[in-house]
Amino acid sequence: MELYQFNEKLGKKITRYNSNFSMSRIMQTEKKTHIGYMYLEESSLIGYHQAPIPQLLLITTGEGYDRGEGEECFKVKAGDAVFWGKDQWHETKTDSGLTALVIESEELNPESFMPLKK
Repeated sequence: MELYQFNEKLGKKITRYNSNFSMSRIMQTEKKTHIGYMYLEESSLIGYHQAPIPQLLLITTGEGYDRGEGEECFKVKAGDAVFWGKDQWHETKTDSGLTALVIESEELNPESFMPLKK
């Protein structure tokens, strides 16, 4: 399991076409990619399972805990991105609720676009 960051401070300022916003790049693919949005209410759980393909979970609101193959849990919050490689065991849980974007693709390489969380 690897933890990355995506937030406004890390984004690139976009001014093209008279724009005024920041954008954090997440990924670029040429192969089939699945993107979904997850809603975890209070005391919710994404059960312990293996990733069938590489997965990236981008927390957009709220907070919770993730764990990989060990017993240690890592606190995650909005702006954090959790990456699991193919076949890695993992689990996500929250006491207060969270929402997250999930991306699944053989071409995931978050290290190309986001810094590791320190």
